[in-house]
Amino acid sequence: MTDHAHIDHQVLSDAADWFALLRSGDASPKDNQRWLTWLKQHPDHVLGWQLVERIEQQFSAATGNHPDHTEATLQQARTNRLQRRTMIKGMGAALGTLGLGWFGWQQTSLPQIAAAWQAQYRTGTGDIQQWTLADGTQLWLNTDSAVDTFMEGPLRQIQLIRGEILIQTGADTRPLVVYTPQGELRPLGTRFSVRRGDHETFLSVYEGAVEITTRHQQRTVVKRFEQTRFRQGHIAPPEPARLSQQAWHKKRIIAEDIRLADLIDTLGRYQHGHIQLSPRVADLRVFGGFPLDNPEQALGMLEKALPIRIDQPLPWWTRIEPAPATP
Repeated sequence: MTDHAHIDHQVLSDAADWFALLRSGDASPKDNQRWLTWLKQHPDHVLGWQLVERIEQQFSAATGNHPDHTEATLQQARTNRLQRRTMIKGMGAALGTLGLGWFGWQQTSLPQIAAAWQAQYRTGTGDIQQWTLADGTQLWLNTDSAVDTFMEGPLRQIQLIRGEILIQTGADTRPLVVYTPQGELRPLGTRFSVRRGDHETFLSVYEGAVEITTRHQQRTVVKRFEQTRFRQGHIAPPEPARLSQQAWHKKRIIAEDIRLADLIDTLGRYQHGHIQLSPRVADLRVFGGFPLDNPEQALGMLEKALPIRIDQPLPWWTRIEPAPATP
């Protein structure tokens, strides 16, 4: 999420703690009054609270609001009630082209959501799937992704509606074109991945080459082991790409000296809920392989390897802080 980037880490943490206490059923009238006092203290407190509420609603919608999940939420809150009540009291004191025409792109989010739900191939959050298309092309969809394909006629076409795909082209000699809102990609017998961002398309080439043509008709060819990103009127200079970047199709992420913040951003795409990372540990460097289909296991591995502490005040809110200093 981008709309809470400016909110202080501690404010978000406090908002999650207040939410856990108030939803636990154990909050006293004084707790409610202290929460209201905290809420009025600063506009960011309201924004933090609204974010926690929104994530809870999204989690409930994604999980079907199953009674087991509701009970787990309440039980987790009750388990931590005493510790949270003590902490919150302290807080209270401190307050004192052809193809593009054929696909008919629309840039608003609602048509994209509708198109994703009606797509020929799609995956949900945390889901990774593989298909073999009629022309022999191998197609992998990453988490929360959707594509439509049209394999009839002289031109094979793939529309990336949302998310990320990995393609290993088949032996069919007809041209293959992948479309995104920023332009089109024509592989030259290759293996490559395409990820759709809000305003950019990201391309990584692992075999062969891919020609990019933007909506404004800029062109370039991206070669093997190169990657780039492009907008409707601009193509960034190619950079080196790593084979490990395609490991997601095997449900793994390979960390090769990357920031913990970057790894957490990736893991967050594979689970419902929110992972809150303290800025004090965001720049820790991470090495190793982690499972994408089991984010909880991945977080446990990180907690063993790094000086961090992970807790979960709510089933849909995970918090990562520096590990306590050992005496």
